Amino acid sequence: MQVHFIAIGGSAMHNLAIALSRKGVHVTGTDDEIFEPSKSRLDKEGILPEKIGWDESKVHIGLDAVILGMHAREDNIELLKAKELSIPIYSYPEYLYEQSKNKTRIVIGGSHGKTTITSMLLHAAKKLGVNVDYMVGAQLEGYDCMVKLTDDAEFMVLEGDEYLSSPIDRRPKFHLYSPNVALISGIAWDHINVFPTFDNYCHQFDVFCSLIRPNGILIYNKEDEHVNVLGEKYKNQLATIAYETPAYIPTKEGSLMKCHGEEYPLLIFGEHNLQNLVGAMHLAQSMGIENDDFLRAMNDFTGAGKRLQKVVDSERFTMFKDFAHSPSKLKATTAAIKQQYPSRKVVACMELHTFSSLNKEFLPFYKDAMMAADLALVYFNPEVVAHKKLAPLSNEDVFNGFGGNVIVFDNSTNFTRYIYSQDWNNSVLLLMSSGNFDGIDYNILGDELIEKLG
Repeated sequence: MQVHFIAIGGSAMHNLAIALSRKGVHVTGTDDEIFEPSKSRLDKEGILPEKIGWDESKVHIGLDAVILGMHAREDNIELLKAKELSIPIYSYPEYLYEQSKNKTRIVIGGSHGKTTITSMLLHAAKKLGVNVDYMVGAQLEGYDCMVKLTDDAEFMVLEGDEYLSSPIDRRPKFHLYSPNVALISGIAWDHINVFPTFDNYCHQFDVFCSLIRPNGILIYNKEDEHVNVLGEKYKNQLATIAYETPAYIPTKEGSLMKCHGEEYPLLIFGEHNLQNLVGAMHLAQSMGIENDDFLRAMNDFTGAGKRLQKVVDSERFTMFKDFAHSPSKLKATTAAIKQQYPSRKVVACMELHTFSSLNKEFLPFYKDAMMAADLALVYFNPEVVAHKKLAPLSNEDVFNGFGGNVIVFDNSTNFTRYIYSQDWNNSVLLLMSSGNFDGIDYNILGDELIEKLG
């Protein structure tokens, strides 16, 4: 087998390239830019392109497939040549389906919680010795590649992203997986550059449900009103399982969850995380894992990468980083921290970084998103707004969008200076972003704030 990647340097694409190479496929690839960590990881596997740039000579009749990444354009010279030579062209999700079409496919969808639920399921499967193939959208501790493809695994666990598949395939990725078992964690309008209305966005999840295999299973969060509508709609066509936040008690270490008359100590906390855990438990059950075995396997699970990840922790100061960027994620994450640390001052910081979050029309959806915090800070970079070709934002626009009660910064130096100026005794600092606040090294920041306390 010979497979060529157009835009091999992408965060998802390079993981698939590595997985195929490890499976014994001869992999080549090109890209007009490759950044870390993709560059080093591809180099380590021996599949880093020799030079940067597109090269149509890499596309030839000896190829079995071409995989096209979102970073490429429709007029890419390699793509045009592949079409000319009638070489099969796949998007990233299409090829994952091709590699798993003879397996039981478990697909986790939703506007939030996808990565956490996927990583929970993989954590339990790994501890319990259940062999699964997988694709997850974030770097997880203990894994050196976010895609695993084998010939012998019975199950394929897929994080079901609703974003577009490729430059020539405008279908959401999770429409291409044809799941045997599917989960929807929640629906909150995202990717407004692609889905112009909330109804249009919700429709993508309706289509996702309609593509579940006959006699398949839909597991859904009934506490989300929009997800519950879909659960009710499909309950006569599929086996449906509704789930909700379980009974639990916050503890110093995390939570004590109650299930079937038993108590299970956990290191995770917050309603949203416990809700995700129950969803993952039902997925595990569909794989033959008993609830008790699953919950006992989760006793040392600390979270997915960059999802409520503890950076530093002391008796007087704790710092977390989180990937949250949508209004629903901000609200859930901030509330979870305040619930876990009710006697501490909670300072929540959020960076507007995505296309949706930097859109002036979308800002009102953030109203009261960080109300649970004692102090809320919002940072954005006007240069990023301009780069995304969006209408300029003012600090007042952001302040009003969040409904007041936030301090807004549009300069990273001023933002970090403010952080360092605060008294962090008996406090929790929560940094939420899909970026890094324009260059903050979280580990250094956490260490220096603890050192400052003396």
